[in-house]
Amino acid sequence: MVEFCPLFSSSSGNCVYIGGEGGGVLVDAGVSAKQAELALWDIGVDAESIRAVFVTHEHSDHVRGLRVFAKRHKLPVWATAGTLAALEEAGIADGSFECRVVPPGGAEAAGFLFETFRTSHDVRESCGYRITLPDGRGAAIATDLGLVTPEVLGALTGCELVMLESNHDVEMLRSGAYPYWLKQRILSDEGHLSNEVCAQTAARLVRSGVSQLILGHLSKENNHPDLAYEHTNAALLAIGARVGTDCALSVAGVRVHPPDGIHYIGGER
Repeated sequence: MVEFCPLFSSSSGNCVYIGGEGGGVLVDAGVSAKQAELALWDIGVDAESIRAVFVTHEHSDHVRGLRVFAKRHKLPVWATAGTLAALEEAGIADGSFECRVVPPGGAEAAGFLFETFRTSHDVRESCGYRITLPDGRGAAIATDLGLVTPEVLGALTGCELVMLESNHDVEMLRSGAYPYWLKQRILSDEGHLSNEVCAQTAARLVRSGVSQLILGHLSKENNHPDLAYEHTNAALLAIGARVGTDCALSVAGVRVHPPDGIHYIGGER
């Protein structure tokens, strides 16, 4: 049985835990090392059991605590070559921890295989991750992407669990207080997914066999958990999929408190 837990998921900070018998892995470390350690402790995980950190891209809400956490726990950090170069330029990858480029065939850590897929975001070389579990089941993390490309859809298809970005409500964003340039950035093909696009994608994924959906990276200013949930729930109902019967649907918050934030793959709790 594998545990999947979005410890933090928002524009303020992102950190996902995936763990099993061989230990655990973090995807992103966008909160302080202390916050990450306490969040792990809250779900009964010792930070010393973490075997690696995989990074999606270099924005601060994904790497804020990376240097301290990786150095303190002597962990390798995996990412694309472009992201590692950006981390080095920013002084985060300063030689105090090992940096590794995820190869084309993926990288193994804690018994999981992590493979990258390209995402459309305004950074050096962002990616999402498809994770293959020891029993062959799949999970995926796809946030911080302006559009769902065929490559993204292909990586998510066939997974048992997918964490998918549902960042903003378009009308809330357009009528909100953000400056025009920031609104345009978020709405662009290198920005973030709206509730509507997330919902359409979620319906396609459930048709492909995805049984657990987690909506992530919600904007605190331009979205609300109920709005994100209702958009995707309506899209699922439109294809005849009922939450609780045909699939599971949840929303990851700024801080997900256990035990409701823990998702189980390949077994019962």
